[in-house]
Amino acid sequence: MENSSVRFPANHQLRAGMVGVGMIFDETYRPFLEAVHRRPFFHPAYGSCQVALAGIASRTGKRAEAYQQVAHEKVAPFAILKEPNAIDQLLDIGVDFVCIATPDNRHFSAARAALAAGKHVLIEKPSVLSLQELDELVELARREKVLAKIVYHKLLDPDHKKLQTFVADGELCHVNNGYCNLLEPKAISGGQFSEWIEGRNPGTYVAVHYIKLIDFTFGGKLKTVSCTGQRGLVGAHDGPTWDSTQLRLVYEYESGREAAFDIHTSWVTPDNFPGWVEQEVQFRFDNGVWNGHSRRRGVECTIEGKTPLDIKITLNNHYSGTFLEPWGDRSHRGYGVEAIERFAHEVAMVEYGGDEADRDARLDEIRQLDYNELAADRQVVAAIEAMETILARRAEGIEDCIVRVNDKQGGLVLHTPGSAEAEVLYGPTV
Repeated sequence: MENSSVRFPANHQLRAGMVGVGMIFDETYRPFLEAVHRRPFFHPAYGSCQVALAGIASRTGKRAEAYQQVAHEKVAPFAILKEPNAIDQLLDIGVDFVCIATPDNRHFSAARAALAAGKHVLIEKPSVLSLQELDELVELARREKVLAKIVYHKLLDPDHKKLQTFVADGELCHVNNGYCNLLEPKAISGGQFSEWIEGRNPGTYVAVHYIKLIDFTFGGKLKTVSCTGQRGLVGAHDGPTWDSTQLRLVYEYESGREAAFDIHTSWVTPDNFPGWVEQEVQFRFDNGVWNGHSRRRGVECTIEGKTPLDIKITLNNHYSGTFLEPWGDRSHRGYGVEAIERFAHEVAMVEYGGDEADRDARLDEIRQLDYNELAADRQVVAAIEAMETILARRAEGIEDCIVRVNDKQGGLVLHTPGSAEAEVLYGPTV
């Protein structure tokens, strides 16, 4: 809601609580919190609004303590809350919103606690791992009249925004099929995520960005999900931990036509690969083709003794990076940070963007922003739950399962080759 009639409202502050303080905190949340501490953001509807980091909930507190040592005046003084009951301690100190950047299988419990306490919530992708969990969080957010949002920062990538523009304007007509590829270095799976990686897979962690890109950009109804993958590097060759996955989604559109999308992800790329990640998409339409490649945006750099390990040869200067601005300021910006800035703006708009009597109307309007709205995440979570189930069955020795969405037996139904019995994973319509 853009209430430009309010010209001179009072200054405001939002107290932020952080759950998790790993890599994604360093790359996106920390630069946002430090920037808004120096210079509050502004909108005519609510004036200036500063975000103060009130506390960090962490399992051990070690990384939070390390950040506290270097933060000094970069952010406001903040509390460090350790397990047990770190999230409850965080809520007790008084926060307006909670950002959850834990491993994906810990999102639900933290989000449920924050929403039940009446706090706005921002969850890193994937939001949750099952539709039952999604239903519970959506209902909590509605009951408590707060926002429940998800970080899908790749939707804010300038290339993806241009793709969305062409599709929305009818320049690219009816997607026929697509391919998405994202490869991450071994440092991800073997280092930064080694404490929690057992039983996990890079599809849930990374493919979800492209599931959302497809779901948001092209619309349609998810029809089937299938998946396979490889093991043996991160974990045992016959265990539940996956090196790479190949996910296939089939969507059906109002015209009755279908489109298939293949999403390949891996987190075992050699660390001396020239880029931090390899990100590639291709979408084919009735009247055109869209090709995008994050490492081929036009920049290569070689520095003796630095590249390709400390500094990468191919740089993604759009996601999250440090810059010397032409006017002399140092900044840390990019679409990874913009996604969080936008959420803070949405919270400020709900709380301070007009009269208190109109808060519910502002809340309802911002809930319609389905690029990050939890309630709009149903088909994405359905794909994630299906993939997780298929991979779990594969680890048990049951191959070639497929999940059908909204068939006659239920909303999410697992079909196993050679078996006449289907397993209903989720009964209601997706």
